[in-house]
Amino acid sequence: MKKHAIIPIFIPHKGCPNDCVFCNQKAITARIKDASAEDVSGIIEKHLTTLRGRNLETTEVAFFGGSFTGIPIEQQSEYLEVAQKYKRQGSIDKIHLSTRPDYIDDEILSNLKKYDVDIIELGVQSFDEEVLRLSNRGHDAAVVEKSCELIHRYGFSLGIQLMIGLPGDTAEKCIYSAGKAVSMKPDIARLYPTIVINDTELMRMFRRGEYEPLTTEAAVEITKQMYRILYEAGINIIRVGLKSTELINEDGVISGGTYHPAFRQLVEATIAREDMLELMQKAKIEKETKGKVIFSSCSRCVSNMAGNNGENKKWFRENYPGIRFSFFADEKIPDGKYVLKSFSEN
Repeated sequence: MKKHAIIPIFIPHKGCPNDCVFCNQKAITARIKDASAEDVSGIIEKHLTTLRGRNLETTEVAFFGGSFTGIPIEQQSEYLEVAQKYKRQGSIDKIHLSTRPDYIDDEILSNLKKYDVDIIELGVQSFDEEVLRLSNRGHDAAVVEKSCELIHRYGFSLGIQLMIGLPGDTAEKCIYSAGKAVSMKPDIARLYPTIVINDTELMRMFRRGEYEPLTTEAAVEITKQMYRILYEAGINIIRVGLKSTELINEDGVISGGTYHPAFRQLVEATIAREDMLELMQKAKIEKETKGKVIFSSCSRCVSNMAGNNGENKKWFRENYPGIRFSFFADEKIPDGKYVLKSFSEN
């Protein structure tokens, strides 16, 4: 049963002077009216009516839109005052927002502290200087490191968002960014393969032949390596890949195959197959072996063992035709871990 709920509040992108090549938030913002404090209250109330009585451990109000701290500080305060009211009366547990690394300073953080904000996510995207420049991020990696340090100093939980496959990116640069992210000691992370969306400079680059999106297979391979680095460091990876939101569907996507609605499972299933294969090799189970193998994981990961559309089952059947494979849940096993429970030869 789900124990964590997020009440999402989309704050338009106004105030951001940048035109990052992958972003179409300004085009979206032009079609959406400004949210008022009353709108925020209404959104929270609407969600709370469906969340009450569900024995949730944590309920968060999360301000999304990319650059919350880029809007005037007076308006930030109006929104946060509403969220703080619900937090202090016990209706929600945390206040969460996302912003850019160059929209963090002492004045901003002092104000966020005043309103009991808990989590600040930074859209870092990359720690590589060339990737930041070609993506028109408007700041360098030193700004990211300074912002992370300030967020920690003020006692907030830190989140880091990374993108895979931006202009100038390589697998090596992505792995470097994952390692640098770990050194920033975030509590949570998101991994987003780059997709090409209408009303962006990246779309125009794509049409001019100046940018080639990653294939799904390449994006999974790189993201898998980044995922392992973050996971082994104990960082909670709260999202992998973009949701199929109405805005994306409305605006259209040209992805060259990068976008997949179950991208997280593609990544986690690849990791699961590699981990199970390593366990079989350690148990000296050869391809010619005949018998039965039982693997276990926590219930959330059982589908990862089978793979998206049963791809892992198919792979094991083809590569170990003499073995019958079974996958079972065992809640004693930590999330993301796989155990070879038993093996019997015919």
